[in-house]
Amino acid sequence: MLQHFPTSITAGLSLKCEVFSDQFPAPEWVLKAILRGPSQIDLVADAAGTGHVFAETAIATGGWDAGLYAISIRAVSGDDVHELEAGQISIAADLVAISETHDARGHAERTLEAIEAVIEGRASKDQQSYTINGRTLVRTAIADLLALRKTYKDEVRQLNSSGRHKKLMGRKVNVRFG
Repeated sequence: MLQHFPTSITAGLSLKCEVFSDQFPAPEWVLKAILRGPSQIDLVADAAGTGHVFAETAIATGGWDAGLYAISIRAVSGDDVHELEAGQISIAADLVAISETHDARGHAERTLEAIEAVIEGRASKDQQSYTINGRTLVRTAIADLLALRKTYKDEVRQLNSSGRHKKLMGRKVNVRFG
């Protein structure tokens, strides 16, 4: 679990992360963030007193590939290397770089729509399976489709109620700039 570094960032936005460690103070120690996933990203923190600051410009992060990365935050002093923390970090795509036809819905929303389309298409078909020229087609039972639909409806409802997909307009949004 990451405690010193954010678990998600967005490409195309500035990144500033301050890390203070009594065990590995700057300038004796240098902190490095090693990210491996859709691409390879290596960051080096600048010393800020006895603390460390990872700072990247929006231009620098704009070239980062979106996706899920493994991350290791390491303290380095000469040949001595220690891992402060490790985990996963998600890099979201820069909205500026996404085409106008991008589907911003998540997996649950897209899957729910597909399940509902299958249910709707099946409403006029009464056979669950049939065979033509020795080839058999077996359709998913309506009861199974309805169970899947309920599962995905619940997941979408939970995502919406947790604020992940809520609109920002009309709500108070706290923002801190570093």
